[in-house]
Formats: sequence, structure tokens, C-alpha cells
Amino acid sequence: MIKKKDKETKGELIFGIHPVVELLKAKRRKLISVYTTKPTPQAFEEIQKVWPKYPVAIQYVTREVLDRMVGTTDHQSVVAWTQAFPYRKQFFDAKKHKFLVMIDGVQDPRNVGAILRSAYCTGVDGAIMIKRGGAQLTGTAIKSAAGLSEHLEIYMAQSASAAVLELKNAGYNLYLATFDGENAATCAYKNPLCAVIGGEGLGISKQILSSGTHVTLPQKTSDISYNASVAAGILLFLISAQQSKL
Repeated sequence: MIKKKDKETKGELIFGIHPVVELLKAKRRKLISVYTTKPTPQAFEEIQKVWPKYPVAIQYVTREVLDRMVGTTDHQSVVAWTQAFPYRKQFFDAKKHKFLVMIDGVQDPRNVGAILRSAYCTGVDGAIMIKRGGAQLTGTAIKSAAGLSEHLEIYMAQSASAAVLELKNAGYNLYLATFDGENAATCAYKNPLCAVIGGEGLGISKQILSSGTHVTLPQKTSDISYNASVAAGILLFLISAQQSKL
């Protein structure tokens, strides 16, 4: 039998003002403790505005300690220990979640976070991440998402092929961002749908390339390309705008 204390201490570190603020706003997982400097950073008052009623331990340490805790100086003097992210246990329902995005093989956690941030901003109903072959939802990814990933329904699939199988079985239309597809700006997207974003170098996994409609973002010349997260943001905006979700 797992003690209540053990449940509370199993979690992960996140860092930055916005990630902590959005975690508290979302109210989906518990904030266990906060590590910050003394005096606290000026922006700490944004966290205090949404500070929970339940007790949260605050520990004052040096910036150097915070650097070592999260392996970066990009923490804005705030690091938090929280319960683990609540991934969906059940796959998405095509009747309720008509607009999904799948992140396939994106290596940079900052790109993963930026894609999730764009997903939230464009009204995406849920995101699919892949357990193997790409960056995960780390503290860096959450920081890059400005904490908005806290509000998203995220499903973790074992592989890209497994995710596509579940999408097909649920009745989703897949739109794969590639360099050889129809114009993404004029494509007639059909609900329910999932936009698939591939990795920075290799793109979408070869085993799923025949699983849906290929769409391509127009660009000035063929020898250049958008950053993965920028491409995702543009594509999600185009789909959302066409469907009047914004």
C-alpha cells in the first residue's frame, strides 16, 4: 500500500514564472514545494496572485543551487516540485476532440514546448506525443510552452505507428506536414482531424507517411524551410482559421 506522503513526493521539477502560474491556474496537479531566492524575484508576485490555499513549502536558495537543480540558468529564480503531469489514459473521442496535433520525432524540447503553446493558442482539442524517438514534456518544454501545456489534454503513445492506428480506429483524418503535399493554405480540412508534425531533420516517420494527406506550407524558395515549431504554428493557425475556431 502506497502512503499518501509517497504519492505527494513523486513528481517532477518545472521552472519559470509562467509555468508555475499556469500550473496553479489549471488546478490539475499539486504544487508540492517551491525553491526561490531571497529576496524573491520581482515577477514572483504573479505566482502569489494565484497561490493555493493548501500548504506549499518555500525554500530559499542561491541562484547557483537553482542552476544545478534544473541544469539551466533560464529558471527566472523559480523552481517548483510538482506532481507528475496527468497524461490522458484513454484515447481521444473524435466526437468531442475534433482537432488534434501529433508531435512525431521532434528532438528539441524547446520546439516541443513551442508547438504545444501554439496548439493551445489555436484551439487544438488535444495533443499526441510519442514515447520513443523524440523530446518529452520536460521542464524545458514546459517553460517554452509558457506553461500553457498545463491546460492541454495530452496522450502519450508508444510509437508513431501505434498512434496512427489509434487515430484511424477513432475515425480521424490525418494531415501530414511534408515538402511534397498540397498547399496547406488552400487544403480543405475535414473533421475530425489530426495534424502531424515531424522532426527537425528527418521529418515524419517513414512508416506513417502513407497514413494521410500530405500538406505543404508555401515558402519563398524550395531550398529553405521553416523551423519545426514555426511550421506547426502556421499550420495549426491555418486549420483553425478555416474552421472558424478562433
